[in-house]
Amino acid sequence: MTESPPLKIAVVGVPGGWSSEALCDAIESRTGFRLLVDMDRVWFDSERGVVRYEDINLCDLDGLALKKAGKSYGTLLLDRLEFLRYVERSGVPCFSSPARILRHLNRLSVTLALRGADIPVPATVVSQDPREIVAAIRRFGAGVLKPIYSTKARGMRLLKADDPALEAEVQAFCNKHPLVYAQKHVTLPGRDLGVVFLGGEHLGTYARVAAEGSWNTTIRAGGHYAPADPGPEVIELARRAQAIFGLDFASVDVAETPEGPVVFEVTAFGGFRGLHEATGLVAAEHYADYVVARVLARQRGQGSDLAKI
Repeated sequence: MTESPPLKIAVVGVPGGWSSEALCDAIESRTGFRLLVDMDRVWFDSERGVVRYEDINLCDLDGLALKKAGKSYGTLLLDRLEFLRYVERSGVPCFSSPARILRHLNRLSVTLALRGADIPVPATVVSQDPREIVAAIRRFGAGVLKPIYSTKARGMRLLKADDPALEAEVQAFCNKHPLVYAQKHVTLPGRDLGVVFLGGEHLGTYARVAAEGSWNTTIRAGGHYAPADPGPEVIELARRAQAIFGLDFASVDVAETPEGPVVFEVTAFGGFRGLHEATGLVAAEHYADYVVARVLARQRGQGSDLAKI
C-alpha cells in the first residue's frame, strides 16, 4: 500500500512573525509540509491562470490558512485578498475565506454590520464634513478619531470637547483621512477583552490591561495581556458579533462599560499571542487541528459534514 503524499497546506503570514511562524510550525508537525507565504512576493498571471509565490502555484495547494495578509492594514490588503479569492475559486479551501475577511478589514463596514445586527457598539459618527465630526465630539464629551483602516490604535487621536484646538485638530485629521470615523470615548475598567472563537466556538478570552496614564489598552501603548474570565453575557455577545462574518478564526474586542458590554472590532488576524501570554493556550495548535481536519474531510468527499467536525 503506497503512502499518501503529505497535505500541502500553506500559511499566509509574515515571515518571522510570532503568530505566523507558530501556525506554520503547527501545520508542519501535522503534515510534514511547510510553506509560509509572504504576500509581498505573490503575483497573478491571468494568461496562465496562476497565483504564484516563488516557484509554487498557490492554486495547486491542498489548503491555505490565512494568518496575516500584511504587516499593516490598508487598501493594499484588499488587493492581496483578491489574489487569494482567485485561489479559493480554483478549489483551494481557505481558512478563513478571503471573501469573508474582506468584509471586516474596513472599520466602517464592520461597525455597520454590527449595528445592523443590533450588536451594541460605542456611539459613532462617520463623515467627510469636519463640522459634523466636531459636533459629534462635543456631543460625546470626548471622542476617538480613527482611520478606516488601522489596528492597535495606529493613527488614532483622542480629542476632548473642551479642547480649544478641537476644530483645528479635526481639520488636520480630515486633511489626512478624507472619511473620518469618530467614536465616543467610553469609560473602561482599565482593560478590554479579546474573546476568541474557532469554528464559531469560544476558544478562550484574554484581557488587554492599559498602562498607567494611557487612554488605550494596546501593547504598543505599554499595555499587557492578562487572564480574563468574562461572564456568559459577554461571551454570548461576542459569539453573536463574530457569527455575522462567518470567520473560521475570529477575535472580538469587547469593552465592559458601566452601561454594559460593547463591541469595538471583529478580526480574523488577532488573538494568538494574547491567548498564549494570558492563559498559556496555544491557539496555533487548535487552529492547525481544525484546518487539517477540514482539508482531509474535503478530500474524502465529506464537505457537507465539515460543520460537524
